[in-house]
Amino acid sequence: MFSKACEYAIKAIIYIAQQSHQQKRVNVKEVSKSVNAPEAFTAKILQQLCRENILESNRGKLGGFIFDIAKQKKTKIFDVVRIIDGDGIFTNCGLGLHKCSADNPCPVHDDFRKVRENLVAMTQKYSFYDLAVKTENGLAWLK
Repeated sequence: MFSKACEYAIKAIIYIAQQSHQQKRVNVKEVSKSVNAPEAFTAKILQQLCRENILESNRGKLGGFIFDIAKQKKTKIFDVVRIIDGDGIFTNCGLGLHKCSADNPCPVHDDFRKVRENLVAMTQKYSFYDLAVKTENGLAWLK
């Protein structure tokens, strides 16, 4: 449903959030290994998330990425999906038609509207703090 870049971003942010709970900064190599993504691709995604003020990074020997706990609590999956994939998944026609609307519906318009509404609700429900805590407590997994 989400692009590969968005999937990697979500997993990477959860991993960085978990490490941040322990006051650990992580480098690109460690993040890419943890989410099973190419290192250069991971670096590009993480840079974008830093530009959008989701993550923070420092260079140097003691540098790396960190995700402030206050930001974790207010940053939702929805925010990251919009940054990486745009909001088309929340607004576009399920069949990819350009003129689909309530006045001009595609064959699956009403059913897909419900799917979009549920997706918006789910992605706005969970903060990255919630997701990090769930995985730390063994209630969810990233593999």
